[in-house]
Amino acid sequence: MDEVIWPAQWLRGVLRLMVLAVIAEGPTYGYEITQRLQRAGLGHLKGGTLYPLLRRLAEEGAVVAQWHESETGPGRKYFYLTRYGVEQLEQERCRWIEFTNRTTTLLDEATAENGE
Repeated sequence: MDEVIWPAQWLRGVLRLMVLAVIAEGPTYGYEITQRLQRAGLGHLKGGTLYPLLRRLAEEGAVVAQWHESETGPGRKYFYLTRYGVEQLEQERCRWIEFTNRTTTLLDEATAENGE
């Protein structure tokens, strides 16, 4: 299956929410977050985009990072959602659903008006 290339402005608009959702699935590290987003069909996310976002999420208290040593390779920084992060995820999820419902309604109305 070919990878879909989404407009960058769409991804910027939803990236924070998607990263929170991935971390909510369980403690994870940067590379795995990018892989999870790619498996979800959102495309490849560069570290230069992800890591500043993770830093901002940590600064605001939505995630915490913890270093895990590895016996077989380099250690990794795992990210965990905080209680505040769970609240932010739920609020943003609800707002995103409302937003997409409104945009879909507008698009459907425009299509109906054009006779398509």
